[in-house]
Amino acid sequence: MKTTYKQRLSLYFFLIFALFTIGIIVFEQSRETKFRTEALEEKLDAYTGIIQASMNKYTESPQQAIDSLSGLLPENLRMTLIDRQGNVISDNAVGKKILSENHAERPEVLQAKTNGKGSHIRTSATNNQKYLYYAKRTNNYFIRVAFPYDIQVHDFLKSDNLFLYYILVLFVITLLLINYVADRFGKSIKKLKEFALGENEPEKIQTEFPEDELGVIGRKIVDNYKQIKEREKEITLEREKLLQHVHSSGEGLCFFSADREVGLYNGLFIQYLNTITDESVSDPTILFTDTSFVGISDFLSGAVISENYYETQINKQGKHFNIRVNVFEDRSFEIIINDITKQEKTRLLKQEMTSNIAHELRTPVTSIRGFLEIALEQSVDAEAARNFLTKAHEQTIVLSELIQDMSLITKIEEAPSTFKQEDIHLEELLHSLKEDLNELLSEKNIDFQWSNMANVIVRGNRNLLYSIFRNLTDNAIRYAGRDITITVNKYNEDKDFYHFSYSDTGIGIDDERHLNRIFERFYRVNEGRTRDTGGSGLGLSIVKNAVLFHKGTIIVKNRAGGGLEFLFKLSITG
Repeated sequence: MKTTYKQRLSLYFFLIFALFTIGIIVFEQSRETKFRTEALEEKLDAYTGIIQASMNKYTESPQQAIDSLSGLLPENLRMTLIDRQGNVISDNAVGKKILSENHAERPEVLQAKTNGKGSHIRTSATNNQKYLYYAKRTNNYFIRVAFPYDIQVHDFLKSDNLFLYYILVLFVITLLLINYVADRFGKSIKKLKEFALGENEPEKIQTEFPEDELGVIGRKIVDNYKQIKEREKEITLEREKLLQHVHSSGEGLCFFSADREVGLYNGLFIQYLNTITDESVSDPTILFTDTSFVGISDFLSGAVISENYYETQINKQGKHFNIRVNVFEDRSFEIIINDITKQEKTRLLKQEMTSNIAHELRTPVTSIRGFLEIALEQSVDAEAARNFLTKAHEQTIVLSELIQDMSLITKIEEAPSTFKQEDIHLEELLHSLKEDLNELLSEKNIDFQWSNMANVIVRGNRNLLYSIFRNLTDNAIRYAGRDITITVNKYNEDKDFYHFSYSDTGIGIDDERHLNRIFERFYRVNEGRTRDTGGSGLGLSIVKNAVLFHKGTIIVKNRAGGGLEFLFKLSITG
């Protein structure tokens, strides 16, 4: 059974005080016994002095000296004369019988030989009676006296028990005080134990401690515990936030200790790792041995890492990855893998578009500059100058249309929420389009018609829907040829989409390799054809972006009977 703190404390105090008390009792008893013994020995020494005085008087007869004292000394006092050789000269306990046994080796005689006097308690070999012997050395003899060790002598030598009783009472009182002190300490320790073993939610802790040093310690422990619990909650919350961030991050994240042991990581990190290593792995530490990550391994294996940041790029499986390493103060580190394929493609696309825009702007700007320079010359007549200004004006229109088309594409891609959406009747929109292009259609004898468009209502932006059909029609007017038919047909619908076909009976595109790129910005099937016919080169790109805005898709193909056919779908509900 496990003892309590109070029990152990009481036991320790009890043992200490018990040993102390026993020591005091033993010391006091021995001192009192020694004192009483010395008092009795002094009395016996006085008797030996009387005997010695009598012997000095009766020098010729020692026995007569002893007999002369029979009435003066106590009746039970045994008196013995022993010569220097240990022979008994006289002993009143045996009368005139001379003892033949030598007494030189008696303890009291041996002490007297050495110290001049000696004492001893033992049973007499002569009469088998227990005596307290006392011997004293004189010039010629050892004078030995003895009292029978009876109850009277025993009681005289026995120490007084009053002090013992006093010590025992004091011992009991002290035990009670010890128990009281131990109880006070025990209560404080018990409360600390209950506190340590309890649930101990900080807001539920109501432990009260006594107003003493242990109470101060207890309250301090509770306060520190509350602070630790609060810090634990904060750390747990921050860890949960970190876990949520790691697992929901759009980047591959993995944390490593200074010994390269894996900590937290997300699934995207493993996915990117598998793509780069071309292996199916689930252990992030493979990057320390794979040759694709040799730069990272060299950086982390440096004897002294002077920099806390390292970045590199890896191209694998047609994808571009940006990899960053951040080293923390404790030499742990994180590795971040980011798929930048889309950004890289966007960068290349922007680079290509910038080049194309510069190329497209160069022609009208150069033309405008040339026409204006010629018109400003004094040798040019008024009619020629007007002709050059007219051509410059036409080029500004081309330039304006190009800028408008570029702005429209940018707005569709980057700010689609700015376009207002409403219910649009497509048949009404086609009527409006035909009226706007009637002159151009008549000029090239083009028949523009549609079918199955009654009650077709699309939730979308009117301007963008108009631009889809306008740019497709402009494209057919410019490039399909004369005497053709343009047909718009709603050939299918489901609960989410209308499916349309836009076709012409023109010349089509002979090399079908161009069909996959026809929606790219500034792409030309025939170099110079767009400029010759006045187009910006962005019409079909606008068509594709407008269709995508309405959650649709679009493809193009050559018709079996000649011409092009565009197949696209538009969301009904927007």
